[in-house]
Parts: sequence; structure tokens; C-alpha cells
Amino acid sequence: MDNMWVLLALIAAFSLATSDAFTKKSLRMHNEYIIAWLRLLFSLPLLIAACFIIPFPELSRDFYIIFLVALPLEIISIILYIKALKMSPMSLTLPFLSMTPLFLIIISYFFLGETVSDIGAVGIILIVAGSYMLNIKQFKKGIFEPFIAISKEKGSVYMIIVALIYSITASLGKAAIGLSSPVFFGSVFFTAVVIAFTPIAFYKGRDSIADLNFKVFKSALLPGLFYSIMIISHVIALSLTKVAYMISVKRLSLLIGVLYGYYIFKESGIKERLFGSAMMLSGFILIVLYK
Repeated sequence: MDNMWVLLALIAAFSLATSDAFTKKSLRMHNEYIIAWLRLLFSLPLLIAACFIIPFPELSRDFYIIFLVALPLEIISIILYIKALKMSPMSLTLPFLSMTPLFLIIISYFFLGETVSDIGAVGIILIVAGSYMLNIKQFKKGIFEPFIAISKEKGSVYMIIVALIYSITASLGKAAIGLSSPVFFGSVFFTAVVIAFTPIAFYKGRDSIADLNFKVFKSALLPGLFYSIMIISHVIALSLTKVAYMISVKRLSLLIGVLYGYYIFKESGIKERLFGSAMMLSGFILIVLYK
């Protein structure tokens, strides 16, 4: 049972990568804000159903404070994430998302008093470096191209902010889970996210709302289903181990995403990404065996 969090974190990684793959196909059909909203919306049925099979926890004032602080941060991260992908090339933005586990080494200590072992820290760094190296083929001007491009690409700055926000919301999420329960917090929090994000999505996608049809709604069903599985496995795994470890293992979703890109979207360059993949797997082994 000690390593149950590993299985759950891997399920979260797989579910997120799968949801992203289906979402990528949906984005070809409609506005990115509307698709992001539909993915969240269709994650709700499973989350709401889960609420009926768990006991309602007694909630303290601290829970509500954490909840109200985390909610706007989550909305901001969604908006900045969408803006980053729209404004700048993915190869110059997504690598920075891997910085979340590094931020968590400090943020989780500040918020939760959690510390990682020396070997655990090495494992985290290997996963972060490996996920960065997954995009090495896209770095036409050198491995430091994303960093050099920061001054020119606003999307890169946005993604760094997203990575930092994720480290904060993950830490706040674990604190809220400790004051309630994993499934309760995941279900209620993301229901609130959908409610808060709805007017934003409708405003930003107002020119595309008239084009919504059954085909678009159908394309968002699977992304929503897998996203709900990700949320549930994420919050339970988060309750069982240190935040930095759990999020690091969940970042293997980037590796799974590469495999999806190769097999589903026929993207090239999988051989060049083997080095980064090996680094990520090495870091995963260190965290699981020696943390």
C-alpha cells in the first residue's frame, strides 16, 4: 500500500495525456476556449456521481479560505495556458511546464513543511530535465532556445507563470484535502472551476458559439471522461505522498504524450526523444525506490 500513490499518479499521467490527445483532435474543430470549457464540463458527471458515494466531511474555516484562494489561481492558469499555446510555438512553451516539480521543492516546504530527500531531489531533477529534452528536436538554434526566446515570446513567460501557479495550487490542494477528503475536494473544486470559467469561455468564444453542434459536443466527451479520471486519481495520490514526488511522476504524461503523437498523430522525431525519455524513467525509478 506504501506505493499505491505511484499507481494512482501513473493513472493520472495516462488519463491526462489521453485527454490531451483527444482534446488536440477537438481543437481542430472549434475555438480553444470553448473546447477547454467543454472538457471541464464533461468531466463533471463522474465527479458529481463520486460525491454521492462518499461521506460529506465537516469543513472548517481554513478549508474555505484555501478553496477561495486556489480557485482564482486555477482560472488564471487555464487562461494563461491557453494564451501561451495560442501566442507562441508549443516547442518554446511546453518545456517550461516541466518546471512545476522544481518549484514544488520550495513551495511545498513553504506551504506544507514537506521536504524531499537528496535522492528524491535528483529523481525530480531527472524527470524535469528529461521532459525538457523531449522537445530537443524542435530546438533548431540550440538546447537553450526556449530560454533565449523568453524575451521575444510572451507565451514562454505565461507558461513559466502557469508552472509556478500549478506548484501553488497543488500545495493548496493537498492542504484542502487534509481538511476534507480527496474525492470531495476534487469534485467540488473542479465543479467550481467550471462555473467560474463558463462566462470567460463564452465571452472569449462568443464568435464561435453559434457553430456549436452535436459533433463538437461528441468530440469533447472522451476528453472530459479521461480528465475526470485524472482529477480523481490526482487528488487521491496527492493525499498519499509528498506533492513534489506525486507531480513529478504525473509529469510522465509528457512522455505518454510523445507516444500518442507518434502513433496517433504520426509525428516524427521519436528516436531523438529517447534520451529525454530515459532520463525521465531514471528519475521515476529513483523516486519510487529511494525517496
